[in-house]
Amino acid sequence: MRRLDRPAEAMLRLRSRLLPALLVFTALAACDDAAPPTPPEIRPVRVTTVAPRSGGDVVTLTGTVEAETEVNLAFRIDGRMIERRVNVGDQVTAGQLIARLDRTNEENALRAARAELTAARARLTEARNNYQRQRELLQTGFTTRVRYDEATRTLRSAESALDAAQAQVNIAENRLGYTDLLADAGGTVTARGAEPGEVVQPGRMIVQIAREGGRDAVFDVPPSLKDQAPAEPVIEVSLTMDPSIRAIGRVREVSPRADPATGTFRVRVGLDAPPPALRLGSTVTGRMGIGGSDMIEIPASALTRAQAQPAVWVVDPATQTVSLRPIEVVRFDPARVLVGQGLETGETVVTAGVQALRPGQKVRLLGQQAAAR
Repeated sequence: MRRLDRPAEAMLRLRSRLLPALLVFTALAACDDAAPPTPPEIRPVRVTTVAPRSGGDVVTLTGTVEAETEVNLAFRIDGRMIERRVNVGDQVTAGQLIARLDRTNEENALRAARAELTAARARLTEARNNYQRQRELLQTGFTTRVRYDEATRTLRSAESALDAAQAQVNIAENRLGYTDLLADAGGTVTARGAEPGEVVQPGRMIVQIAREGGRDAVFDVPPSLKDQAPAEPVIEVSLTMDPSIRAIGRVREVSPRADPATGTFRVRVGLDAPPPALRLGSTVTGRMGIGGSDMIEIPASALTRAQAQPAVWVVDPATQTVSLRPIEVVRFDPARVLVGQGLETGETVVTAGVQALRPGQKVRLLGQQAAAR
């Protein structure tokens, strides 16, 4: 084998020595080019410690004034309405004429029934005379038992026909009277359902009347407040536009079924001697005292939403991370929120910076203070 000359051999030895160092340098350069890992973002937030709010409280709800009893007046028979004498807002008295149907058909029916009654009376007279004659002839032996029995049956049939004809006359007279719609009690007309000239069916509402003698304040109450209400509460109801106009009321009726759209229960409060200014349809404010139970109160700034439900961010003291928790709001105002369910005493709730948080995010507490009692 041919031997390498000295310069080539020296160069080969130098390359073999420099190659490991070059590899190490390349690896170090690659490490320097890699970006350092980003530390997790720690967001500063303000918090408060959940504490119960002791003592009673006053619940305020908005409702409307309605009549204690509302009735729909309607005709008992069908026909063409030719007259309606009242309109929305009119005051009516008991027995007042409200509307009238065309009487032509009913008058004709009454005349036919009376004519049939007259004919039935004539047939009854003839049958009675024939019966008397057959009875006398049977006693003297100048007729047979068969003819007497036939006269008896004819008399009974004529009597029944007279009763039926009299009943038809009574029905026709009643139907003629049904063409006039009368108010059964005094009140105020609140709605109308048909106009003169229309052909109406039996039972169709012609006018709606709010009867006199009672006024209700009607409120839509959330279920949590409905369950916390005391037994037989006294409600103070005042006119929203003028709080000096007020009345005292008591719960008269509570709907057993929640409204499918709002989830609230309709409560009717009967008003004791309401002033005239509490008119039908007026917007009123009802106040009721609630006491004897501890309720949790948090600042309104802590409230957010999770899947269209009210929620708050709760801080885990062990990991300093936040989680979103749904809550049940009893009521709220611009400054505070009264919580029914979802929070426990001693938990830490974020009160500032709730819009920038995400589940599991680490936070730094800027200030922690106990909720006001």
